[in-house]
Amino acid sequence: MAECGRKALSVLEAARSRYESLQISDDVFGESGDDSSDNPFYSTSGDSNSDNCCMEAGDDQRSGETVSCQSGGPPGSVSITQAEEDGWSDTLQDITVAPYNETYGPTQRMPATATCMDFFQLFVPDNAIQNMVTQTNMYAKKYQERFGSDEGWRNVTAAEMKAFLGLVTSTSVHRCESVLSIWSSGFFSNRSIALKMSQARFEKILKYFHIVAFRSSHGSHGLYKIQPFLDSLQQSFGCSTFRPSQTQVLHEPLIDEDPVFITTCTERELRKRKKRKFSLWVRQCTSTGFICQIYVHLKEGQGPDGLATLKNKPQLHSMVAKQLCQNLSGRNSIIFTGPSITSLNLYQEFEKQEIYCCGLLSTRKSDCTGLPQCMLVNPESPQQRGQSRSMMRGNTSLISWYNKGHFRFLTNAYSPTKEGVIIKRKSGEIPCPLAVEAFAAHLSYICKYDDKYSKYFIFHKPNKTWQQVFWLTISIAINNGYILYKMSDAYHIKRYSRAQFGERLVRELLDLADCSPTQ
Repeated sequence: MAECGRKALSVLEAARSRYESLQISDDVFGESGDDSSDNPFYSTSGDSNSDNCCMEAGDDQRSGETVSCQSGGPPGSVSITQAEEDGWSDTLQDITVAPYNETYGPTQRMPATATCMDFFQLFVPDNAIQNMVTQTNMYAKKYQERFGSDEGWRNVTAAEMKAFLGLVTSTSVHRCESVLSIWSSGFFSNRSIALKMSQARFEKILKYFHIVAFRSSHGSHGLYKIQPFLDSLQQSFGCSTFRPSQTQVLHEPLIDEDPVFITTCTERELRKRKKRKFSLWVRQCTSTGFICQIYVHLKEGQGPDGLATLKNKPQLHSMVAKQLCQNLSGRNSIIFTGPSITSLNLYQEFEKQEIYCCGLLSTRKSDCTGLPQCMLVNPESPQQRGQSRSMMRGNTSLISWYNKGHFRFLTNAYSPTKEGVIIKRKSGEIPCPLAVEAFAAHLSYICKYDDKYSKYFIFHKPNKTWQQVFWLTISIAINNGYILYKMSDAYHIKRYSRAQFGERLVRELLDLADCSPTQ
């Protein structure tokens, strides 16, 4: 008995040691004080929902996706005879990914005296704000030439533009039904910042606010009014400010409407709010949560790269993945993907660029072209929890693993011969291939990050798509700025939580004399 206990303990320690290098705590936003020394990715708490968030796509197999042996497999899959001819085999071999020689983290050391504004302006510098001033004034002039003069308007200044950004950003810290509630006398009023700018002046700037005033400047695609800002943001999210860790994830972050707002909305208000006409994809560092690259896809109309013309979802998602990973060639990065992106063809193409992948596979959502049918159908005989089967083709492994349902993974980043373990306090240790353990560990952290990350989105909800994208990317920039703040010497001087960081940033944008956040 004692020997079994020691063996179980050694399995647990081995699993945890694989993720010792992941430095940022699970409490990435500092909501509960000092950082925990516990492993940030490998949650063993009884109330952990990591099974739900990182194995979410497998639930559809328990709720109706049951591909039986008689069904012939999903579209694109091949028979066992064809699979063997293509090189698929039950014979497994070890694979090794070349070492990752880059050190992840901030690329520049910020001084201990750095302010919240300093971190924000790593992504939105003064020249970007000055461009907003210039374009807004140009648009106001052109608008009034066409529709008549506006006696209440005067050209906006850089200080006013910062104050304007600060007032809208305040809705990410103090939730309100409308940004105009700041000047109201009701529950959502915020007199401490309302005195900095009158409501009438704010509404004038909001009316004419632009990043690109004229269509002819940047083509005719749907994002032309914000494309220069997105390009600048992409550059600052890249290696100019932060180097990501070896492990990264491609996914759509949580950007849905606030559920509290939805429950308090009247039917009329809900009808007035237009559906989001774009989707946002990101490449995110799994060690810190830092978003390294974004891709905005318009659901209607033509995008700058023509992706809107692609009607086939697997083809579209494959193209999005290539866009997000175009700067990773030759770095030996490991990319985790969801079912909509996971595909054999994409993984093989990435492997040629020394980009390695590990992804959850769904027979309904994934492109199963070239995968053996025998691995994609559920066996008729009952399976034991933790039981797995693998097949290989070259360095690529297709894994079928059972845990109250069948989960399938495709990977060329982890050896199928190496074992891991999923650790849950309630259900104990569940054996699994190392690829499954890695996927669950890294994705559960990103899910927890997104749960907190979504709480600090700017709550201003304009109807125009380009404005929705703008405020969403500003929210991402602030979150990225906070991550850099937590990794800097400034954090050791004043340990602000994410809410305090956001409140202080608002006051600095408004140039208020007392910039101390409310305790």
